[in-house]
Amino acid sequence: MTTKTIPFDPARYLSSPESQAELLTDALETGNAGYIANALGVIARARGMTEVARGAGVTREALYKTLSGTGDPKLTTLLGVIKSLGFTLSAQTVRRKSKSARQPRPAPTSRRRVSPALGRGP
Repeated sequence: MTTKTIPFDPARYLSSPESQAELLTDALETGNAGYIANALGVIARARGMTEVARGAGVTREALYKTLSGTGDPKLTTLLGVIKSLGFTLSAQTVRRKSKSARQPRPAPTSRRRVSPALGRGP
């Protein structure tokens, strides 16, 4: 007996904005451009590709191509899609792990030499 499989579409299971934001956050944290584009494509399909394309100012066909696994979207397109989906981007500092904890430098002090004869600096 053979096993029959059907295609899996994650867009069907990302119905809430919270789950969509979680996917996009995960993709952005990896820094993998392909994963980010794919995540945006999944979210756009979940929301309706035509509406997202209209909001991003591109055609539906161009959006499909841009957000495919082989697409390489321009930053302006990505920002338009993110805005159309109702998301914003923000940046956070990354804490780097080091072998030894860095100690903050003490504030510089004034090193004025005092002339013993005059009782004041040079």
